[in-house]
Amino acid sequence: MGSGSRAAMAVFESRWKPDMTEEEGKQLVRDAIAGGIFNDAASGGLVDLCVIRKDSVDYLRPYEVTVSKGKRQGSYSYARGTTAVLTTKIIPVDVVDETVRRLEPESMEVA
Repeated sequence: MGSGSRAAMAVFESRWKPDMTEEEGKQLVRDAIAGGIFNDAASGGLVDLCVIRKDSVDYLRPYEVTVSKGKRQGSYSYARGTTAVLTTKIIPVDVVDETVRRLEPESMEVA
């Protein structure tokens, strides 16, 4: 169960009913997945379905694109020196003590 699972489960629990048609089931699963997508920014934007029947399996990929990536409208690279430096503050670091020691490799415990 991933980060969008709570939103998806809320859809299942509120809308599932016995004897649903295949199309009703697809719509329910689509809505549950979309609920997870829209409630978690890291979930992506594609809804993929897998319909499992007694004698066949259908992968519907992508079933729906809920969120598409925007396109850049211009160039976002700036030449060196084009951004103004408003202030500069340099804080010197005093090294009070320095110790160098060799670390011996240790075997990893596997049992």
